Amino acid sequence: MKRSLTILALCSAYLSSLIPVSATATPPRTPDQTVNCEILVVGGGLAGAATAYEGLLAGRTVCLTEITDWVGGQISAQGTSALDEKGTQRSLLFFPRGYLEFRQRIKSYYGTLNPGNCWVSEVCFLPRDGAKILFSMLQDAAKRGHGKLNWFPSTVVKELEIDPSGHLIQSAIAIQHRPAKGAPPLNTEPLSQTIGDSYQYENSPRFEKTILRFVPSQVKNRRLAQSPAPNWYVVDATETGEMIALADVPYTLGINPRSYQEPSSSRATGDDHCTQGFTYTFAMEATKEPQANPMPPFYPQYAPYYSYESPRLANFPLVFTYRRIWDPHPGKPAKFGGIEFTTPTPGDISMQNWTWGNDYRPGTVADNLIYTREQLQATGQLQTGGWMGGLRQESLRHAEENAKGYFYWLVAGTTDSQLGPGVKQPEPNNRYLTGLDSPMGTVHGLSKYPYIREGRHIIGRPAWGWPQGFGVWEIDISRKNFLQDYYRQALSPDTFFSLRAALAGLQSTALIAGIEPASQVKLRTRATIYPDSVGIGFYPIDFHPCMAMTPPELPGNFDYPGERRGADQTYPFQIPLRAMIPQKIDNMLVVGKIIATSHIAGAAYRVHSFEWSSGAAAGTTAAFALTKAIAPYQLVEQLPTPEPLLELLQHRLEQNGNPIAFPNTSIFNNSWQDWK
Repeated sequence: MKRSLTILALCSAYLSSLIPVSATATPPRTPDQTVNCEILVVGGGLAGAATAYEGLLAGRTVCLTEITDWVGGQISAQGTSALDEKGTQRSLLFFPRGYLEFRQRIKSYYGTLNPGNCWVSEVCFLPRDGAKILFSMLQDAAKRGHGKLNWFPSTVVKELEIDPSGHLIQSAIAIQHRPAKGAPPLNTEPLSQTIGDSYQYENSPRFEKTILRFVPSQVKNRRLAQSPAPNWYVVDATETGEMIALADVPYTLGINPRSYQEPSSSRATGDDHCTQGFTYTFAMEATKEPQANPMPPFYPQYAPYYSYESPRLANFPLVFTYRRIWDPHPGKPAKFGGIEFTTPTPGDISMQNWTWGNDYRPGTVADNLIYTREQLQATGQLQTGGWMGGLRQESLRHAEENAKGYFYWLVAGTTDSQLGPGVKQPEPNNRYLTGLDSPMGTVHGLSKYPYIREGRHIIGRPAWGWPQGFGVWEIDISRKNFLQDYYRQALSPDTFFSLRAALAGLQSTALIAGIEPASQVKLRTRATIYPDSVGIGFYPIDFHPCMAMTPPELPGNFDYPGERRGADQTYPFQIPLRAMIPQKIDNMLVVGKIIATSHIAGAAYRVHSFEWSSGAAAGTTAAFALTKAIAPYQLVEQLPTPEPLLELLQHRLEQNGNPIAFPNTSIFNNSWQDWK
């Protein structure tokens, strides 16, 4: 295979790329400010905002940090302001209370849920408005709950101080940046040019820095504990699992090895360099007159990649309206490939997020975006004071160029890498939107931070049935028919039997004991039910796979073989608390796409409403644990034995309007096929 033929070149590139960026990092200055928190949320995306929202409603002091200057992640700084929702869940409006409030505020602000009249969702809006609306929600939650919000935009965590036992985070050192005197405003340069500076303690010609030290507050309304319990919680809500890496707790990255739990894995041995593609989104406006859109000097490098992807999508108005976020003058009804939409009119604004467009999909040792633990060690980022964000800056830069090149392809390109010549036609009546007052809020026009589909995944603590560490796997949520010939051939007989047993539901014991023959055992038609569920999610397993060769834009490149095999519909699924509790550290919770899921399951556990649900669970759990003077792991360590305090937490979540299970779903109900 071409991939294996280039291994020597990749290894050479890998070694040369691992420059120890932090080897000469200077010790931190004495902190300029000490901040007390009951809950420190690192990462201001949807999961982090939801954590803060519930913590504030519970009356807690919440510190919320964010690498950009906008709260909201996917809906704002990452530009993906078209909510990914499953139709059946949306028809019931069965979402967490904060997510529902956000949707309602969007409707109140615009007079409609869908000011963009997009066809991918019922909720499409401008990212800058999403940030403003969500921050107002947090401020109001603090007032209603008598909590306190300490908001730290443009801030990154640099170090964690862990106690000698290795089980508690005692403090966190962070760096907040602002423009230096005479320097241009924030968001003038793209992330690849500024991220390295933002993690350095020293002031620079670009940034002035404030060194912050976050420490625990004295806990309010705390019950006496029989044993010492954490007096604050640190929640990793970053997009890639930065605190996971900094605390050096066990985690996985990329493709998991094929097993009975992950039978559709594309590699028998796994691959920690292949994560899902990431995307710099941008906004473009339809115009009445043709625009002068100059070709970027780097365009020829990326042009071989771009494509409409399939014949049924090969229509510019269809692609433009897919994630149209502003539509002041609706056009005429149209239809292409069976999809109905209204034609673009001048003044319409589209947000672009396209697999064979501005997705950037590196997946080799030479270009992977998220550094593995080995790579972090090689770059010195696991040394004290050496943390630099854990991302390959060169891949960020290439992704930024790729996104800008995609805009030029949309308006001027005539090639198509997947469909051949004669398909793509120029569309010059469009302009690329830039400026601090633009939808993305950047001078360069790209989103402030890329939309990250996959980060590090913690490995949960060993538990009954999970001796190697808890996790959510492909078979826990997928509707796929695992009796297909492929699985019989790809798995060993013993592994295939284990797969059947795991999917036998209430008949699994009889199958394992030999009481029931395999041919008579029906496979369950539902997702795994967890006794410690604290939230919900529902979305297909949706892949944007890494590319097989490097660089991703290489002419003739192709998806990593077998990666799309795991893609399928899912049953409505749950968020187990055990998936949010890392090993080793007792006062850390993780939320969003970095919880303990596999590579395949994580492709469903990544969309907007799930992120909010996981954050709502974390905020509620942290506040509950502080009140009860108990660590979260103690709520689940005796499962499957009943846990009264866990049941009390679950009751509180449901009372507060944060569901932990979908209606009419249980281990005794096999009609889950109705959830289309």
